Amino acid sequence: MQCSDLELMVGKNETILWRGKPNKKCFLLESVFNPLLPFALIWALIDFGVIFGMSIGGAMGGASFFLIPFFLLHLMPVWLYIGGVFLAVKKYKNTEYIVTDRGIYVSGGTFSYTYEMKPFTDLSHINIHRGIFDQWLGVGDVVSVCNHAGYNSHDSHSSHGLTICDIADYREVFAMVKQLQTDIYADTQYPNDLRPAQNHGYQTQYVNPGERGRQ
Repeated sequence: MQCSDLELMVGKNETILWRGKPNKKCFLLESVFNPLLPFALIWALIDFGVIFGMSIGGAMGGASFFLIPFFLLHLMPVWLYIGGVFLAVKKYKNTEYIVTDRGIYVSGGTFSYTYEMKPFTDLSHINIHRGIFDQWLGVGDVVSVCNHAGYNSHDSHSSHGLTICDIADYREVFAMVKQLQTDIYADTQYPNDLRPAQNHGYQTQYVNPGERGRQ
């Protein structure tokens, strides 16, 4: 099977423990019901109300040559919202998640592709987030946070961390990432054995890449 571009980013000394994509239905629903929706609806109602009123009153008449381009331009927030909804399909196709024994990989984007990786040593803590559609469809988000920064639901390419959005096995992935982050952070911070191949001061199964190659 041909490797995806995201998989090609994974190092040769890394083991892929989990990979997946968002739940398509939840991903698209969250794209449709985004914060721009109420604004776009109000804007459309006002503009189409004015157009309808002018048509009934016969005000359009000879001014239609000017008014039609004007309202097409004035409805730009509505076109932007509709365009964003259609582009969500392309964004979904480009979105993929991989968890290895070293970190989290995320791909995404619409017109351009973005591939990002966060090693577990950069993560400060792990959260689970479940919005309305997540709870309805039985999925959830696994949120990795760096330096105790805030969380933005779909800002998975933020410099503060990465988010694995809308996955069915969010509990299992959360437990896996939490354990890996705890093990590797403890192994990195433990000073007494001066970064041994195996950490004898903490109950972790983490093994340095060099030692693994000699086994």
